[in-house]
Amino acid sequence: MKFVDDRILTLFKRNAHHTLTYWSVFFSFGLCIAFLGPTILDLQCQTQSTLSQITWVCFAQQFCLLIGSSVGGVFKRTLFSALAALFISALIISVIFAIIPLCTSVLVLAIAMAVSGLAMGIIDTIANIQLVTIYQKDSAVFLQALHFFIGFGALVSPLIADPFLSEKGCGNHTANESIPLHHFRNMLRNSPTVQHDYISHDAWVEESIVKYAFWIMALINLPVPIATLYLMYREQLIPCCPSGNPRLLDKDELAMENQQGSEGGPDVEHKEHEAGGHRDIFSCCQNGNLRELPVSFFMIHILGGMVLFMTDGIVGAYAGFVYTYAVQSPMALPHKTAGYLASIFWAAITAGRLLSIPLSYRFQPMRLLVLNLAGAIVTVLMLLIFYTSSVFLFVGTCLCGLFLSSIFPCMLAYTEDILDYQGCATPVLVTSAGMGEMMMQVLVGSIIQTKGSYSFPLCGMIVACIGFVLFIGLLLFHRMHRNYLTGTKKKSTMVEDATAEHNGQRRKAAAESTAAVGPQKN
Repeated sequence: MKFVDDRILTLFKRNAHHTLTYWSVFFSFGLCIAFLGPTILDLQCQTQSTLSQITWVCFAQQFCLLIGSSVGGVFKRTLFSALAALFISALIISVIFAIIPLCTSVLVLAIAMAVSGLAMGIIDTIANIQLVTIYQKDSAVFLQALHFFIGFGALVSPLIADPFLSEKGCGNHTANESIPLHHFRNMLRNSPTVQHDYISHDAWVEESIVKYAFWIMALINLPVPIATLYLMYREQLIPCCPSGNPRLLDKDELAMENQQGSEGGPDVEHKEHEAGGHRDIFSCCQNGNLRELPVSFFMIHILGGMVLFMTDGIVGAYAGFVYTYAVQSPMALPHKTAGYLASIFWAAITAGRLLSIPLSYRFQPMRLLVLNLAGAIVTVLMLLIFYTSSVFLFVGTCLCGLFLSSIFPCMLAYTEDILDYQGCATPVLVTSAGMGEMMMQVLVGSIIQTKGSYSFPLCGMIVACIGFVLFIGLLLFHRMHRNYLTGTKKKSTMVEDATAEHNGQRRKAAAESTAAVGPQKN
């Protein structure tokens, strides 16, 4: 039995250059999203800011990521604008990495991170839309691989930064602040705890070598915009550098035409090509035919977005607070031991996305979603029951990462398939997932602070159950939407049959009239 059939391989070969480029820009996304955590205290010393001030840098990045995700669909109107936006966004990420060591003010740092967040959001939306547009009903496998590269970049970034992190805090903290900052540093670095001897800011600046970590990440990311620029050159989208090779777009359109020709002919292909992702959230809302669409069309968007709001919210909250939960009572793990939990969680997410690539080929996205959501609920329930078991905390962290890893790409493929690739679902789902990841961290963090560490798995259980209920609602509206499309198709067929029968009767009557008039003339 073949691992992948010839049709999938043929599609990939015809679109390999595009696909590999989109995968590479998602590596930039993952590289940029994970570096801030382990380096945040070094950046705090660099900008001479307080911990509460430096947290606004994280908020600025996440907020602009949402903006970029929302408006990213605007750049999908043509292939040139899509690739140009990806090129500029990937280049911006390298530039931001290079200038971060020069940001001595927290405001300047926040602006730099906001710009990087905007670039990340644009990358997120465009890459997802492009792959869905190219592969259509076969996009689930390639979306799983796409999101694997986020996890891969998120693993590489802390590994690069860790050897360059300073072991001494700077002297802009009071004695009362040193203990919680030391605790927070261990949570973010996921590395063995050490005793910090705080030194003056000027001495820290002279001794700090964290700038080299950012410059290394800038160099590692630099091939990504170069690869995107080369794709534009191959596509003959750079006016000053014409290429003699045939455009890849022509081959992609030929592949899509061959794939869809048997399903509906050129008209269907043209319709799907025009509808396939050429919109953003705002243009979808301005569609003049909204009144003609059924309620199920809107509810599928809403419920799909809410499911990802919950599940990606769990991902963000778990990665951010599993260390805090582990070191507090009743778990009370040593800081050195608890420091590995976040790394295990991200490693499980990366492995889960890699494992989901062959699974997406063998199983429909709906079945994988049911399995993943149910598995996440069971895992969090077990964490809630065995809340004093440190062994199961590590096992549960691994399982939680595995089950949550592929929910987003499966939901994206499933929802776009329901809506026949109208192009509005991708930006809605991407934005909803980002909002959930940002807001759920704030909500869970405040609840843990007021109610205690036991509320951490309890919040995860409640949110996971809400997500599963919303998914059940999505399945119901999927059935309603399918019945609506079936009824519309039958009605259209009946009208066409009636029109054909009426035209046939008219032709028959005209023929009889002509036959009757003919003998009289003779």
